[in-house]
Amino acid sequence: MDKLWAPWRSVYVTSAASEPDPECIFCHKLNDDPARDAENLLIVRTEQCFVLMNLYPYNNGHLLVAPRRHVGDIENLEGPEMLELFEVTRWMVKILRRAFNPDGFNIGINVGRVAGAGIPGHFHIHIVPRWNGDTNFMPVLGDVKVISERLEATYTKIQKAMEEEGGKQNE
Repeated sequence: MDKLWAPWRSVYVTSAASEPDPECIFCHKLNDDPARDAENLLIVRTEQCFVLMNLYPYNNGHLLVAPRRHVGDIENLEGPEMLELFEVTRWMVKILRRAFNPDGFNIGINVGRVAGAGIPGHFHIHIVPRWNGDTNFMPVLGDVKVISERLEATYTKIQKAMEEEGGKQNE
């Protein structure tokens, strides 16, 4: 790979500021009436965290695990939040295995808009189920990702898997 050195660009890069969203969609869904959780694709609420389905998933079952507290950076998380974030992430992996039987997972965190965070003001962990052969020519040639199931159907499958697991986080 060839590199083009342009050190003068650092002034632009370090000064560029992305405008924050006027309202955090995560907080909006969390603070909405729990009777609307299915409509909001909110899977579960725990003491410190909550789980949402990604409205624009990379694959079926793409979940987001976030702290209840509006915090944008991993450095600002408190101990109990961090622990519960990963406990809930582990729990959701178990639920997704039951619901969809994936061959693997991508689990990741994007901190800041430049790193790919679509909601940079509210920290969250992505859980993306993966299957052998789930990558094809569509994203490469057509810049299109095919999601084979409606979000509502995926939501129902996840809820059913949680019921089958007894709805319990710590097992």
